[in-house]
Amino acid sequence: MSEAKLKKADKYEIDMCNGPILSKLIVFSIPVLLQGILQLLFNAADIVVVGRFAGNTALAAVGATGSLVCLLLNLFWGLATGTNVLVARFYGCGSEKDVKETVSTSLYTAFFGGILLIFVGLFFSRPMLIMMSTPEDVLDQAVLYMQIYFAGMPAQLIFTYFAAVLRAVGDTKRPLYYLTLSGVVNVVLNLFFVVVLEWDVAGVALATVISQTVATILIVRLLFRLDTSYSLDLKNLKFSKDIFGKMMKFGIPSGLQGCVFSISNVLIQSSINSFGSVAVAGSTAGANLEDFVYTAMTSVYQAALSFSSQNYGTHNYKRIKKIMWYCLGLVAVVGIIFGDGCVLFANPLLRIYTKDPNVIAYGEIRILYICTLYLLCGLMDVMTGTLRGMGYTVMPMIVSLAGACGLRVIWIYTVFAKFHTLDVLFMSYPITWTVTFITHFICFSIVIRRKMRNSEQVIVEH
Repeated sequence: MSEAKLKKADKYEIDMCNGPILSKLIVFSIPVLLQGILQLLFNAADIVVVGRFAGNTALAAVGATGSLVCLLLNLFWGLATGTNVLVARFYGCGSEKDVKETVSTSLYTAFFGGILLIFVGLFFSRPMLIMMSTPEDVLDQAVLYMQIYFAGMPAQLIFTYFAAVLRAVGDTKRPLYYLTLSGVVNVVLNLFFVVVLEWDVAGVALATVISQTVATILIVRLLFRLDTSYSLDLKNLKFSKDIFGKMMKFGIPSGLQGCVFSISNVLIQSSINSFGSVAVAGSTAGANLEDFVYTAMTSVYQAALSFSSQNYGTHNYKRIKKIMWYCLGLVAVVGIIFGDGCVLFANPLLRIYTKDPNVIAYGEIRILYICTLYLLCGLMDVMTGTLRGMGYTVMPMIVSLAGACGLRVIWIYTVFAKFHTLDVLFMSYPITWTVTFITHFICFSIVIRRKMRNSEQVIVEH
């Protein structure tokens, strides 16, 4: 990295291209892990409060929106991955101009994307929830939750994109600080709106929007005040078509992959809906606990993405290979500790959400089948992040769509159609994770071997 090209490095940054790998991966991952858990606590606070104070119908209403919300957001989350890859690569090779244009373009993309999603949430929530066979007794509340939740999309996307910018240079601590504060705001407002004002579903949605806006204000303020290559300058904000095109190149495959994953999850949610509102409520509580495990593993995925992208910018392929192996080991440990811990304490954890024994029983089924082998999902995601960091976006998309999503859909319409039980439905997860991870690993092995061979040839020729 050239000091002449980049402004002074911030003390929160991590040098990903030099020095020890494992310790830096851990330093990077821990704040991301805690940040993800705090974000989940937003939703957990929603679910716990409505489950304890507003009843099973309200709990099911919030849970019924989860997979649909992810479906609508995945394209824009994919573009945030493009922001991460570009900033890390430009920063790694010392291109200050490109870093600044990426940050500025990301702001425009997040804001106007959020405006678009407001209208989508407002006008299409009901027909989409009806298409998912959402139970009639929860439909109206689910629609209301989605409409209010999507009103906060501009703030949510801006925070997501700017957190990706900071992760790209190794700053994972300050997004955590901001989410800690907004998380406290969320819990306080949840209790006030639901317990005191009795706003139920509307109250938890509004609390989430306000708390996310607090975090966004803090991160925007930070980037305007920084004196680094990735800071914001109000006078020089501009939308770069070239940078946006590169964001699309890296982000659209990731976003489409997320969308198709969400479609398969929507199909699974629709299948769960066929068992009634009690099953939906139990699956909602179980999925919320499951999300904590997934988020813990995602911190290692983010590390693989950022570290491999910066080192790809410096053509250090041997280091990328080492990063991949360290990340696989880390994510396996995290998956075992969090996943099996969730299985072990499933009953008392589910009692946080509800006292209904039938709801708890359904939640335990989901946790047993998904969390026991959740490390397989983490291994799959680390391979995806490493390939994306190296600039390969279409390859992991195709593999994931065929291996995870395609097989899952086939499972629903064949095996699950014949053996119509929740046990059979949830078995589709570990099976598809295994197939997809093995395929990703084979693809990475071929790619890294080719890159290292070409690099050695260039050195010999010179």
